[in-house]
Amino acid sequence: MNERGLAEELLSSARVIAVFGYSLDPTRPSNSVSRYLRSQGFRIVPVNPLLRGAPIDGEPAYDRLVDVPTDISVDIVDVFRRGEFLDAVVDDAIAAHVRAIWFQLGLQNVAAARRAEAAGMRVVWDRCTAIEHRRLRAAAR
Repeated sequence: MNERGLAEELLSSARVIAVFGYSLDPTRPSNSVSRYLRSQGFRIVPVNPLLRGAPIDGEPAYDRLVDVPTDISVDIVDVFRRGEFLDAVVDDAIAAHVRAIWFQLGLQNVAAARRAEAAGMRVVWDRCTAIEHRRLRAAAR
Protein backbone atom coordinates (compact mmCIF):
# COMPACT_ATOMS: atom_id res chain seq x y z
CA MET A 1 0.00 0.00 0.00
CA ASN A 2 1.30 3.43 -1.00
CA GLU A 3 4.46 1.82 -2.29
CA ARG A 4 7.05 4.35 -3.37
CA GLY A 5 6.24 5.79 -6.79
CA LEU A 6 2.90 3.97 -7.11
CA ALA A 7 0.69 7.07 -7.29
CA GLU A 8 2.91 8.56 -9.97
CA GLU A 9 3.08 5.30 -11.91
CA LEU A 10 -0.70 4.85 -11.90
CA LEU A 11 -1.47 8.43 -12.88
CA SER A 12 1.17 8.39 -15.62
CA SER A 13 -0.13 5.23 -17.24
CA ALA A 14 -3.89 5.44 -16.59
CA ARG A 15 -6.40 6.57 -19.19
CA VAL A 16 -9.69 5.37 -17.63
CA ILE A 17 -10.69 6.05 -14.04
CA ALA A 18 -13.88 4.68 -12.49
CA VAL A 19 -15.07 7.07 -9.79
CA PHE A 20 -16.88 5.04 -7.14
CA GLY A 21 -19.26 7.34 -5.28
CA TYR A 22 -19.55 9.90 -8.09
CA SER A 23 -21.90 12.76 -7.18
CA LEU A 24 -23.78 15.14 -9.45
CA ASP A 25 -23.43 17.82 -6.74
CA PRO A 26 -20.68 20.18 -7.97
CA THR A 27 -19.69 20.96 -4.37
CA ARG A 28 -18.80 17.32 -3.62
CA PRO A 29 -15.15 16.27 -3.96
CA SER A 30 -16.01 13.36 -6.26
CA ASN A 31 -17.50 15.81 -8.73
CA SER A 32 -14.73 18.40 -8.62
CA VAL A 33 -11.94 15.79 -8.75
CA SER A 34 -13.69 14.09 -11.68
CA ARG A 35 -14.02 17.39 -13.53
CA TYR A 36 -10.33 18.11 -13.01
CA LEU A 37 -9.24 14.63 -14.13
CA ARG A 38 -11.53 14.80 -17.17
CA SER A 39 -9.99 18.18 -18.08
CA GLN A 40 -6.59 16.48 -17.97
CA GLY A 41 -7.62 13.88 -20.55
CA PHE A 42 -8.78 11.00 -18.36
CA ARG A 43 -11.96 9.14 -19.22
CA ILE A 44 -14.17 9.16 -16.11
CA VAL A 45 -16.60 6.28 -15.57
CA PRO A 46 -19.11 7.20 -12.84
CA VAL A 47 -20.17 4.47 -10.40
CA ASN A 48 -23.10 5.23 -8.10
CA PRO A 49 -26.35 3.22 -7.84
CA LEU A 50 -28.27 6.39 -7.02
CA LEU A 51 -27.59 7.70 -10.53
CA ARG A 52 -29.20 4.66 -12.24
CA GLY A 53 -27.56 4.93 -15.64
CA ALA A 54 -27.82 8.71 -15.93
CA PRO A 55 -25.46 10.06 -18.58
CA ILE A 56 -22.57 12.04 -17.08
CA ASP A 57 -20.55 13.90 -19.70
CA GLY A 58 -21.34 11.20 -22.23
CA GLU A 59 -20.70 8.27 -19.87
CA PRO A 60 -23.53 6.25 -18.34
CA ALA A 61 -23.37 5.84 -14.57
CA TYR A 62 -23.06 2.25 -13.36
CA ASP A 63 -24.48 0.81 -10.16
CA ARG A 64 -21.38 -1.23 -9.35
CA LEU A 65 -17.95 -1.92 -10.76
CA VAL A 66 -19.04 -5.36 -11.95
CA ASP A 67 -21.65 -3.60 -14.12
CA VAL A 68 -19.01 -1.69 -16.10
CA PRO A 69 -18.76 -3.44 -19.50
CA THR A 70 -15.63 -5.52 -19.94
CA ASP A 71 -14.72 -3.59 -23.11
CA ILE A 72 -14.06 -0.55 -20.88
CA SER A 73 -10.62 -1.19 -19.46
CA VAL A 74 -10.63 0.60 -16.12
CA ASP A 75 -7.09 1.46 -15.00
CA ILE A 76 -7.89 2.88 -11.54
CA VAL A 77 -10.93 2.87 -9.28
CA ASP A 78 -11.00 6.16 -7.37
CA VAL A 79 -13.08 5.67 -4.21
CA PHE A 80 -15.23 8.41 -2.66
CA ARG A 81 -17.22 6.46 -0.05
CA ARG A 82 -17.23 6.69 3.73
CA GLY A 83 -15.15 4.18 5.64
CA GLU A 84 -18.07 2.03 6.74
CA PHE A 85 -18.88 1.31 3.07
CA LEU A 86 -15.36 0.39 1.95
CA ASP A 87 -15.70 -3.33 2.63
CA ALA A 88 -18.52 -3.52 0.09
CA VAL A 89 -16.47 -1.44 -2.36
CA VAL A 90 -13.55 -3.85 -2.02
CA ASP A 91 -15.89 -6.84 -2.51
CA ASP A 92 -17.16 -5.24 -5.73
CA ALA A 93 -13.61 -4.43 -6.86
CA ILE A 94 -12.51 -8.02 -6.25
CA ALA A 95 -15.49 -9.35 -8.23
CA ALA A 96 -14.70 -6.90 -11.07
CA HIS A 97 -11.01 -7.94 -11.15
CA VAL A 98 -9.81 -4.39 -10.52
CA ARG A 99 -6.05 -3.95 -10.88
CA ALA A 100 -5.63 -0.68 -8.94
CA ILE A 101 -7.76 1.03 -6.32
CA TRP A 102 -7.23 4.52 -4.93
CA PHE A 103 -8.82 5.46 -1.61
CA GLN A 104 -9.33 9.19 -1.18
CA LEU A 105 -8.33 11.27 1.83
CA GLY A 106 -9.70 10.50 5.29
CA LEU A 107 -11.70 7.33 4.62
CA GLN A 108 -10.73 5.63 7.91
CA ASN A 109 -10.93 1.93 7.05
CA VAL A 110 -7.38 0.85 6.34
CA ALA A 111 -8.40 -2.80 6.85
CA ALA A 112 -10.44 -2.60 3.62
CA ALA A 113 -7.41 -1.24 1.77
CA ARG A 114 -5.24 -4.05 3.16
CA ARG A 115 -7.84 -6.59 2.02
CA ALA A 116 -7.77 -5.09 -1.50
CA GLU A 117 -4.00 -5.37 -1.51
CA ALA A 118 -4.16 -8.98 -0.27
CA ALA A 119 -6.51 -9.69 -3.21
CA GLY A 120 -3.77 -8.53 -5.61
CA MET A 121 -4.76 -4.92 -6.23
CA ARG A 122 -2.28 -2.07 -6.30
CA VAL A 123 -3.47 0.27 -3.53
CA VAL A 124 -3.08 3.98 -2.94
CA TRP A 125 -4.44 5.00 0.45
CA ASP A 126 -5.42 8.39 1.89
CA ARG A 127 -4.38 10.50 -1.07
CA CYS A 128 -6.25 12.63 -3.58
CA THR A 129 -5.89 11.83 -7.27
CA ALA A 130 -6.24 15.49 -8.27
CA ILE A 131 -3.64 16.70 -5.75
CA GLU A 132 -1.22 13.97 -6.78
CA HIS A 133 -1.79 14.65 -10.48
CA ARG A 134 -1.13 18.37 -10.00
CA ARG A 135 2.03 17.57 -8.04
CA LEU A 136 3.16 15.22 -10.81
CA ARG A 137 2.55 17.88 -13.45
CA ALA A 138 4.44 20.51 -11.43
CA ALA A 139 7.42 18.17 -10.98
CA ALA A 140 7.54 17.59 -14.75
CA ARG A 141 7.97 21.30 -15.46
